[in-house]
Amino acid sequence: MPEPFHHIPVSTLKGVGAAMAEKLAKIGLHTLQDILFHLPLRYQDRTSITPIGHLQLEGEAVIQGAVVSADIATGRRRSLLCRIADGTGSVGLRFYHFSSAQKNQLKPGTEIRCFGEPRRGASGLEIYHPEYSIVKPDEPLNKEATLTPVYPTTEGLTQQRIRSLCEQILMKMSASDALEEWLPASLRQRFQLPSLTEAVKQLHQTPSAFAQALCSGQRHPAQRRLAFEELMAHNLSLRTVRQKVRAGGGFCMPARHTLTQQLQQQLPFALTAAQKRVLREASADMTSSKPMLRLVQGDVGSGKTIVAALTVLQAAENGFQAAVMAPTEILAEQHERNFREWLTPLGVPVAFLSGKTTGNKRLAELERIASGEAMVVVGTHALFQADVDFHKLGLAVIDEQHRFGVHQRLALRQKGEKAGGQPDQLIMTATPIPRTLAMTAYADLDCSIIDELPPGRTPVNTVVIGDDRRDQVIERLRSACTKGQQAYWVCTLVEESEALQCQAAEVMAEQLRATLPELSIGLVHGRMKASEKAEVMTAFKAGHLHLLVATTVIEVGVDVPNASLMIIENPERLGLSQLHQLRGRVGRGSVASHCLLMYHAPLSQQSKARLMVMRHSSDGFVIAEKDLEIRGPGEVLGTRQTGLAQMKVANLERDRDLLVDVRTAAQQLMEKTPEHVAPLIDRWVSNSEEYLNV
Repeated sequence: MPEPFHHIPVSTLKGVGAAMAEKLAKIGLHTLQDILFHLPLRYQDRTSITPIGHLQLEGEAVIQGAVVSADIATGRRRSLLCRIADGTGSVGLRFYHFSSAQKNQLKPGTEIRCFGEPRRGASGLEIYHPEYSIVKPDEPLNKEATLTPVYPTTEGLTQQRIRSLCEQILMKMSASDALEEWLPASLRQRFQLPSLTEAVKQLHQTPSAFAQALCSGQRHPAQRRLAFEELMAHNLSLRTVRQKVRAGGGFCMPARHTLTQQLQQQLPFALTAAQKRVLREASADMTSSKPMLRLVQGDVGSGKTIVAALTVLQAAENGFQAAVMAPTEILAEQHERNFREWLTPLGVPVAFLSGKTTGNKRLAELERIASGEAMVVVGTHALFQADVDFHKLGLAVIDEQHRFGVHQRLALRQKGEKAGGQPDQLIMTATPIPRTLAMTAYADLDCSIIDELPPGRTPVNTVVIGDDRRDQVIERLRSACTKGQQAYWVCTLVEESEALQCQAAEVMAEQLRATLPELSIGLVHGRMKASEKAEVMTAFKAGHLHLLVATTVIEVGVDVPNASLMIIENPERLGLSQLHQLRGRVGRGSVASHCLLMYHAPLSQQSKARLMVMRHSSDGFVIAEKDLEIRGPGEVLGTRQTGLAQMKVANLERDRDLLVDVRTAAQQLMEKTPEHVAPLIDRWVSNSEEYLNV
């Protein structure tokens, strides 16, 4: 049996020495399999010759004709201008980089074939720096039999070189079975997939019959085959992680209905039917001895935090600690306030840990966590740190999970090993994920949805308005605040720099204080100390401030029922989900609420589409689907999530129709040929070893 291509280094190919191997390594090509899976970005159709008289602008073409003249043209730049004709017309070929040998080669009467894109030039229609070859008088009319692939490349690595390396490997492949097929014949037949060898060959040497489809960016059956396999590999990698976590064993924490009932009796509101349903699902998971891996999706304001608090109490009733992790200081601080308010009266101590908890305060909190005195620990990424030692961790609650990668989430499991098992994981998001994406990106999780808002939430009226009407917006703000309502003014910047965002918010706060001297105006941004932010937020919540100027740090978790007006500056710079999150900060009380999206003209088509979606819909799942359509999956999920956004062949927008079948196929492969799972993951998932060792 021949040696598999994923074991054979590129240095075995003709023409690949140490220097060329280094260039190939720069773009991740180390083995023959790597080169075969380095697929074309696009294709050129060189399979037919276009008469010169039929040439059109904006389109590459192959032409053939006799040289009429070849002269050196002087002007701003010296160039060689060669004119060729074929009886239907003539065209100029212009070379700015040329040699005297080249000029002598292109003498009148010489027949040449060339490829390039015609443009308007000084002498009429011209092709700049075409690829060309001399056609000998007795040579038959050989045309390219397949489309010409154009590959991703790097400095010093030409298209011609990559094509020739691919040709070498394809010749080896036709004589062997060295590209291992991990999808069983029964599965390929069920989902109508060609063999791997056939698919790879077709994508490098594509028949001209597919020219129109591929040159216009449509999906080829061979691309479908590889996209299907790649999506399967990602799905399997997450299922493998899930299998390993669940095989490790967890803790049995049955519902005892003591603390959980006490908290529900103290609440000034009743749980919705959706909250109760999700709570039952999580409670059943916690009763099992296998670790819970559950994702709770719920729109802004649907009441995920109280569901989390009740699961935390179920762990506490069984003598286990719970960790509650949030992605930002401001959200972690809000959770700490809520959990202290709900749990302290029940005799459940709460600790807090973030990057800004330092010195003796940090040492004291670490001691409370390690001794088990603190039953609930709320914090940020700081909970991952090596010196955080839990006494008996049974549950990890992770909020706004899309801000954390899979491995960050799973790092928390090591914290529970001291107690002899894997802690349960309850993962929450207020960014609804379209079902198709959830099946792929969160294949390691069971999903629950809180699809009902608590009674009393008022719908938010959304208005899209240009910043040339800023004065009217400020007057509207003045009017609302003098009537006793409160408002947010959110500053965004296109730059990723937090420093510049904070500076923009500071400048805006000063301008508004000068324009509206009768109002009390507070400021919150990411560079303030935690204590300063808490002080401003407390004053705003207590009604001592009319207006809060902020950066997008208030995107999640801030709850001020009296705030009924939000102005978002430059909303065109944010994604739909983020705008929906921000808008969710108002409409939390009984007063009619408004969100003004104050854009800066001119808007791109994409920005217009986003703002119109915000104006017409307040359903988080509808918005998530639209966000996926407009921005694509990489943006919606965040590249931290699973590497889905950096796939080699699959494109989640184009290939969404495959995801249901991919899920079925992955399940079938795990059940019937589990020995194929690891090699398939290894072929497609760049951090496969890390995944499989999690």
